[in-house]
Amino acid sequence: MFNRRGFIKSISVLTTSVLLGGSKVAVAKSNSNNAWFMPDESCPHQRTWMAFGASQKIWGKKLLPEVQRNLATIALTIAQYEPVSMLVREADLPLAQQLMGDKVELIRCQLDDLWMRDIGPVFIVTETGAKAAIDFNFNGWGEKQDFDHDAEVASFVAMQASVRSIETYLVLEGGGIEVDGHGTAIITESCVLNENRNPGLSKSECERELKRLLGLEKIIWLPGVKGKDITDGHTDFYARFVRPGVVVAAYDPDPQSFDHAVTKRHLDILALATDAKGEKLQVLVLEAPSLVREEFDSHDFAAGYINFYVCNGAVIVPEFGDLKADSKARFTLQQAYPERDIIQINIDGIAAGGGGIHCTTQQEPKV
Repeated sequence: MFNRRGFIKSISVLTTSVLLGGSKVAVAKSNSNNAWFMPDESCPHQRTWMAFGASQKIWGKKLLPEVQRNLATIALTIAQYEPVSMLVREADLPLAQQLMGDKVELIRCQLDDLWMRDIGPVFIVTETGAKAAIDFNFNGWGEKQDFDHDAEVASFVAMQASVRSIETYLVLEGGGIEVDGHGTAIITESCVLNENRNPGLSKSECERELKRLLGLEKIIWLPGVKGKDITDGHTDFYARFVRPGVVVAAYDPDPQSFDHAVTKRHLDILALATDAKGEKLQVLVLEAPSLVREEFDSHDFAAGYINFYVCNGAVIVPEFGDLKADSKARFTLQQAYPERDIIQINIDGIAAGGGGIHCTTQQEPKV
């Protein structure tokens, strides 16, 4: 059981494509004395960014209230460990205040949806203490969903964070990038090397730009899968770095699921992979649950544990009501992160829309 964001595909698609095809081409040059790099998620955070952007148009009347409660639960849980800044539409401000009070900073912003991992910027830093934010030209996961407002979120967040925004010709989402902070990344081909994002760009061209932007020396490419969910197979549903040399990877044991073969293939690749230092990876497996609670179960339900979020002092993980699988995931992650609290929460509404905790968050590193 490992399905993801499919139902959103039925929503109307934006008819114009301002960003697709690389209209943003200016990029900041780094130098060897002050090189930019993307730190690992487990590095200290300044804060977490989120978006209270669910709407009835996309989520439906039944699911919307549960999704909004889930967003509040995620934010309030993270807020016990670090500051949370939540973008909110003006019309949704009273409800957001009711659900989260003064424990979360609420910032007025126009939004299409809630996936801050994808619409927000990717923060990068230098060893000398500079910080910037990359705008990866969000285009609705290849124009599958309206994105007029969400396309502006990355630059808006950069402005709110008082950092400069770095532009690139690549079209990509944060959920497609996983790094160890020491030169190695895991990225799915199905997302980046996709005509709906980067038409006409070769793998080597994409790799060269990603290495330059994120301070990478090596990219481990996983095939992912196109067309099965709205993201075309984001990395953060398949593999995550715990620290350099250690990866947790998803496995779907259901032979009827399309992700069964995909996750088996990914595990084979990771078992043979080496990082930027030439070291083989230690791979810990997180097996998807066999069942979920019935109320929000659907074909698109994202039943996997890999989409967890690492914040200061804790790892925020979903639980699905499969006691054995939930417990095993918690145990595995506690072994992986022995000095952090492992907090499991119910996010059934968001999971029913094919997403997870990591999808709703974006870390801003502390420098």
